[in-house]
Amino acid sequence: MVVTRGSILGTEVRRVEDPALLTGAGTYVGNAAPAGTLRAVFVRSSVAHARVAGIDTTAARHVPGVVGVWTAADLALPAHHGLFVLNAECPRPPLAGDRVRFVGEAVAVVAATSLAAAEDAAALVEVDYQPLAAVVDPEEALAPGAPLQFEHLGSNRAAAVDTGGADPLEGAVRVVRLRMVSPRLAVAPLEGDAILAVPGDDVGGEGDGAAAHDLTVWVSTQMPHGFADALCRVLGLDRSRLRVVAPHVGGGFGAKAGLMHEHTAVVALARRLRRPVLWTQDRSDNMTAMPHGRGQVQYVELGFDGDLRLTGMRARVVADSGAYAGFGGALALGPTRMMAQGVYRLPRLRFQAVAALTNTTPMGAFRGAGRPEAAQMLERAMDVAAAELGVDPVDLRRRNLLAPGDFPFTTTTGVVYDSGDYAAALDRALEMADYDALRAEQARRRREGGPRQLGIGVSTYVEITAGGDSGEYASLEVGGDGRATLGVGTSAHGQGHATAFAMIVADRLGVAVEDVTVVESDTAAVPRGAGTGGSRSLQLGGAAAAHAADQVWQQARRLAAELLEASEDDLTAAEGGVAVAGVPTKALSWGRLSQETQRRGGALEWAGDVAQAGPTFPFGAHVAVVEVDLETGRGVPVRHVAVDDCGSIVNPLLVAGQQHGGVAQGMAQALWEQVVFDTEGNPLTTTFADYGIPSAAEFPFFEVANTVTPSPRNPLGAKGIGESGTIGATPAVHNAVVDALAHLGVRHVDMPLTPANVWRAVEAARAGAEDARWREPPPVFEDLPEAGEAPPAAPDI
Repeated sequence: MVVTRGSILGTEVRRVEDPALLTGAGTYVGNAAPAGTLRAVFVRSSVAHARVAGIDTTAARHVPGVVGVWTAADLALPAHHGLFVLNAECPRPPLAGDRVRFVGEAVAVVAATSLAAAEDAAALVEVDYQPLAAVVDPEEALAPGAPLQFEHLGSNRAAAVDTGGADPLEGAVRVVRLRMVSPRLAVAPLEGDAILAVPGDDVGGEGDGAAAHDLTVWVSTQMPHGFADALCRVLGLDRSRLRVVAPHVGGGFGAKAGLMHEHTAVVALARRLRRPVLWTQDRSDNMTAMPHGRGQVQYVELGFDGDLRLTGMRARVVADSGAYAGFGGALALGPTRMMAQGVYRLPRLRFQAVAALTNTTPMGAFRGAGRPEAAQMLERAMDVAAAELGVDPVDLRRRNLLAPGDFPFTTTTGVVYDSGDYAAALDRALEMADYDALRAEQARRRREGGPRQLGIGVSTYVEITAGGDSGEYASLEVGGDGRATLGVGTSAHGQGHATAFAMIVADRLGVAVEDVTVVESDTAAVPRGAGTGGSRSLQLGGAAAAHAADQVWQQARRLAAELLEASEDDLTAAEGGVAVAGVPTKALSWGRLSQETQRRGGALEWAGDVAQAGPTFPFGAHVAVVEVDLETGRGVPVRHVAVDDCGSIVNPLLVAGQQHGGVAQGMAQALWEQVVFDTEGNPLTTTFADYGIPSAAEFPFFEVANTVTPSPRNPLGAKGIGESGTIGATPAVHNAVVDALAHLGVRHVDMPLTPANVWRAVEAARAGAEDARWREPPPVFEDLPEAGEAPPAAPDI
């Protein structure tokens, strides 16, 4: 018997991915190696900037178990840019040749029969470095006379942009100015970069069996198809003979979105030796060699009229590109610029940005990729403005928020927001936090004058998701057993794709979630796809899955109408099949329909690409409550309220999980995390003993909720949620800590708000030192190219 059922969408369904992870049945790159696999270890530069006069590998080659040691001259691999080309004149070689530009840059690679042998050999490689002057600070790198990374450029300016226009502050009654630093962060996923290259036919896994492959690559990546395309482009491989598999991935956060230079070398070795080669990044390598995130110095000026409404904004940003001109330096010029207006009505905006080359680890993406930097800059400046203008920070925001009737809204940077109700999210967050009661408690503590003061921070934000492309691939087939197999071009690394996509198909076809198998992350099983990044997966991959299910449903309905002798309009998807509405006994199961389709020489299936009209713009409001000990400077987060709007919600459990993870990383940026180099370019934060990554014990319980403002740009009404928590949390926590110190005269403290940094600010205020108000930005902004000459916006990661 087939019975009708209600929609499963919008309900909490436990993740189908978790049993394999919880029981240890999940497969990662590191445990996928076949017998006879060689282990690769890279020899890395110990100096930040030097000419390489010679490399002696003699002793290393004699270590038992070592198969070989290779330098740049030995492998002769082409230089390339990885995920994104910010400046084509600054390509990075997979192995450094005659020059190294940061500590941790690979100069040679060892292959051995065991990891221990490879590590022993790597330690014996002797490199003759001729040190050169190094520059670490991005503003110093742009100053006249700074050591050049690429002499032919004539400066350390990798790229720049200027939106141009008249002075946006002209006519303002009040102007608020602030210089702030968004510190460099380590992405620090649980699993570092990892790759296993296996020469031979269809090795390690289950492809579709349609073709043999000369090379199978298992790699911890967010974008298997993009990885395959880039690898073939760099090494000249035949794309049809390459298979790329991304098994379980232990965290990506944007840093695993492209072809890393070590990947190129490992694949080249496997092809040369005709043996499997495995490289897994240890923590020290991960902290120094995996691209870092954030890293901007921001100068922002806000103009207000007599009614405290924004009249204009000028932003000047120095972005740290690191040692090469790849993805990271582009973030200020792309997403940060695009989202600089935030949630406010802003008549005029001028945005200028310069990406600076430094002798540090190259910069890349980290959860939010340019959008957190925009929100941090604007929301911190709004709090400073509220303090200087003598108004509550919530009131100042309310006066300037865009209204629901403004959408779709075109910003001053040309971005078109799809939909929003920013005041609703703010109201909900304030209600949940009981904002008035918090202010009353803060006032009580200030009156009593105790050492533990309360800070309350608010942020409102909007971000862009699925901004780098407009579509995704999906295929769906219902087999003779009635089970559905969905192939999709996204690639999960913890988000819950299999659960969400199965729910969508189950809802459309009326089958059980457990009867839907989701296939992704294997180029032999799914022919194409853009992978996962930029919070794109549900709105694009999910929409493609929904469309595929709708197409299969139309096929099934036509066949069922014929077999049941009923009108197509009278048929409905039901539990396990297709039924005549109101007559559940008159039905056909999906298995029967599939078998009949096969008997007629066809298949109950559909495959294709589904496009989206443009990006979507999630938004939200956060309230952070932090208790600061004025005697020690230690800030302890005691509450965090996050109200995020990601459009229509398929599974609230998955959404809450993304909110929790995002808030944790955003809070960590504000309070604890920062990559530090000394003046010679030596990294000082290479382990978790040095780098302030928090554990669960440091966090309060997160209070998360949602408003729902559907997007008109996809049939699900969905927007992204994977990065929203990160974007809203950092400025809220930052504002909270400074708010706890405001009655002492502290105006601003740069992140991270460690006890030492906060204590120094408190002591300076108590000593009567004037808080730094403003300093003029460096002169590099005086001759920038107009916006039309800007490099392309960074891709969707």
